[in-house]
Amino acid sequence: MALIVQKFGGSSVRDRERIFNVARIVANTHNAGNDVVVVVSAQGDTTDDLIAKAAEITHNPSAREMDMLLATGEQISIALLAMALNEIGCHATSLTGWQAGFRTNRAYTKARITRMETERITSELARNRVVVVAGFQGINKLDDITTLGRGGSDTSAVAIAAALHADRCQIYTDVEGVYTADPRKVRNARKLPEITFDEMLELASLGAQVLNNRSVELAKKYNVELEVLSSLNPMPGTLVKEVAKDMEGMLIKGVAKDTDVAVITIMNVPDEPGMSFKIFGMLAQKNINVDIILQSTGRDGKKDVIFTCSQGDAPVAMRALKESAKFNQVSCDNSYAKVSIVGAGMQSHSGVAASMFEALANNNINIHMISTSEIKISCIIDREEADRAVSAIHDSLFD
Repeated sequence: MALIVQKFGGSSVRDRERIFNVARIVANTHNAGNDVVVVVSAQGDTTDDLIAKAAEITHNPSAREMDMLLATGEQISIALLAMALNEIGCHATSLTGWQAGFRTNRAYTKARITRMETERITSELARNRVVVVAGFQGINKLDDITTLGRGGSDTSAVAIAAALHADRCQIYTDVEGVYTADPRKVRNARKLPEITFDEMLELASLGAQVLNNRSVELAKKYNVELEVLSSLNPMPGTLVKEVAKDMEGMLIKGVAKDTDVAVITIMNVPDEPGMSFKIFGMLAQKNINVDIILQSTGRDGKKDVIFTCSQGDAPVAMRALKESAKFNQVSCDNSYAKVSIVGAGMQSHSGVAASMFEALANNNINIHMISTSEIKISCIIDREEADRAVSAIHDSLFD
């Protein structure tokens, strides 16, 4: 008997037909003699609908009340799926995030899991029940409901798999695995049979929407092997693991785009020691994740600092820079996107960056900023060029 954690996204449970489809997948796994914990997201566009409802009331809701509101979406899903499982003869119990033992810090809307208390889950499994857990949510020291941020249900599933030492963690989506690019946008995208944690973490961080980057980070930390597969088409998916096959044969594992990019420019920053710490230390205190950073050469005792962050964090960053740091010449531009290539094979092969830049140049796409690491290269370009850039890069590197 194995212990299997299965996670289903919002599109997989968006209506009655999809819910019963998921119920059959879960029941088949359980009937094969396995203990099963299921983690589900809110149905379809429920989270977006709840955000819109909040906007009808106020344009500046408190983060605590937003967590209280958004957590209701997953509670609907778990109750309906548990009902469907019981309806087809598979005994199931639904648990909210806090009932399932998710304890988090106090960072409302993007909380981090501090510990797991799994007694309730294990007691339900001992009764031979499928446990259906609400993803995305937990509870903090104040007994307030918290949410883990977009894609948090992936993180919930991996956290349960790690805490219970599960034999497998399956992430069911509306695509059949991890592809070299978004198969809905790139005609010749290829499905990968395997990919390393490091490569998947980069792809997830750079805009690939198959897995949440925090879930991959957690899986790597606790060595939880993931399987990404489709809830609609029963076929082998993609394994995400520490070491993947065919490392030598495939230099690049994927091309990704991210349109959630804000470019913030601070003009005339004093060219003196400690200024970078002052800027980015203050942003860190606001829980703002900064990505690419550029700094101009000092002139006349001044320099310019440019960095990217998510568009959602940009207003907070702007206010902090103007009010706390007293920088008056600060601007924000949301008209950019980031396109990236990822592959461990780049470490030992030259010419990959040149091929990427050549593909963009041949398509008359201008590069505004560049960032590199051992296994990825990212370019900031105009957002309207993003889809064309991904296709051009993919054609160049994979054809």
